[in-house]
Amino acid sequence: MAANIEVLLDIKTTLGEGPLWDADSQRLHWIDSADGRIFRSTVDGRELRCWEVGEPVGSIAAGADNTYFLAALKSGLYRIDMRSGAKELLVNPEPDRPRNRLNDGKVDRQGRFVFGSMDTLEEEASGKLYSYDVDGQISVLDTGIICSNGPCFSPDGSTLYFSDTWTGEIWAYSYDVQTGKVSERRTFTTVDTSAGGAADGATVDSEGYLWQALVYSGSIVRYAPDGQVDRVLEMPVLKATSLNFGGPDLDTLFVTSMAKPPLPRFPDDSQMRGSLFAVTGLGVNGIPEPRYGK
Repeated sequence: MAANIEVLLDIKTTLGEGPLWDADSQRLHWIDSADGRIFRSTVDGRELRCWEVGEPVGSIAAGADNTYFLAALKSGLYRIDMRSGAKELLVNPEPDRPRNRLNDGKVDRQGRFVFGSMDTLEEEASGKLYSYDVDGQISVLDTGIICSNGPCFSPDGSTLYFSDTWTGEIWAYSYDVQTGKVSERRTFTTVDTSAGGAADGATVDSEGYLWQALVYSGSIVRYAPDGQVDRVLEMPVLKATSLNFGGPDLDTLFVTSMAKPPLPRFPDDSQMRGSLFAVTGLGVNGIPEPRYGK
């Protein structure tokens, strides 16, 4: 089935990331990680709103009552009021690592927020993978990570997928849905880096297949539950960063991209760089993303 790729909004996000479709409000959210902005729009790009958070933002989750965002910012995990934009620091897990910042995150089926940190120069394995539970307690799930990316869960919630971008691997953990603890980390698949790509954002569809953005190569890959490549979608930009299914039927794949690479060693891109894309005609559906603290 041929996919149709369209630019939904051309707003030139410096580092577009973290698309998040909220099924209850029927709104799409995404971020400009480098410029510290959170965006929201309708499915067709109307009613655009922006929140300025004042520092780099790695990921967000909608709160249970949809009045606030849970946001992983450079200086910690914050609650951001949707009405006023006011920030409240909840926890700073790494006050001793000024070169680190918080990065990609996703809510599990029980309402916990699972997120990672990264070295901003993407050199040292100083990052960690965290869980922030519904009672506001934080725990460490894994350590020794350079660049945390792509956390997402299998349809039944018992497998956590995650990648440290520069290892060339996507990992799978056994995930205890009752406790939120992980075990049995294993290599789910090895990323084909021959075209210069690296694992970035990811999501899982209703059939249990993993969709992974390979940033810098312009590819989105759908992996079967056994880790084999099922499909490759070529985007019109090299730096497609993350993705999430949305729309009324959860059959539109929203894809973010970056207008400017974070470090000089990364490649430039086409005129469509930094756009938010909508991909239709894929023939698959996503899974509704839970809100934090549900």
